[in-house]
Amino acid sequence: MANTIIGVDEAGRGPVIGPLVVTALRIPKRDIRILEEIGVKESKKVSKNKRNFLYEAIIENCKKKKWNVSTIICPSSEIDLEMEKNNLNKLEVRLFSEVIKKNGFSLKIEQINLDACDVNEERFGANVRDNLGERWEKTKIISKHKMDDRDLVTGAASIIAKVTRDSEIERIGKNMSFSIGSGYPSDPVTKIAVEKMILGNFPHDELRWSWKTVKDKWMSVHKMPAPLRSEYCTNMKQTSLYEW
Repeated sequence: MANTIIGVDEAGRGPVIGPLVVTALRIPKRDIRILEEIGVKESKKVSKNKRNFLYEAIIENCKKKKWNVSTIICPSSEIDLEMEKNNLNKLEVRLFSEVIKKNGFSLKIEQINLDACDVNEERFGANVRDNLGERWEKTKIISKHKMDDRDLVTGAASIIAKVTRDSEIERIGKNMSFSIGSGYPSDPVTKIAVEKMILGNFPHDELRWSWKTVKDKWMSVHKMPAPLRSEYCTNMKQTSLYEW
């Protein structure tokens, strides 16, 4: 097999509802032209219909050409628990490293392109390398902002991540009695949804409790600070023990 390139990107870093999705796509260098031929662009630059079309085309080529694709769906609960002890950048370093490892190690991997999630793109790449460990120390890693716009493989990974997150948002929406919108705090529909999703004893499980939007809404309604996700998890474990 020819030397291969891995592109890694995420979708859903900023939303207040739903998961963070990270995807790694590995393809032979000679097949990059196929991505160009089918019209791959960074996921935010194409319409939803075009993005879905490209997603299907990429997945079909993964089957025919034996490209490797791996995806991690990180739920809101895991994001919140991580935010209690670290920050979003550290979580994304871990997820990027995990999705690369999930994709599989090969001596044929010539280069890994990362869409940097840190303001310091070089630091992000160095942290991912450290997390990958010695086995990957000779693999070239390039970490750049807007890598999904610079590199077709990363752009394709961006499309897979975005469509996967859209599917998750659709799934969450179907389980609610009201529309949740895109899940982004700036979305008027999402703002209304958040107000409804904080009315219980705890915020809804699909909300990111650690987000300022949720904390502010919770304080406004309940007149007390929003609970920590770890408190909820501890409470649920104790309840299960009592029931047993």
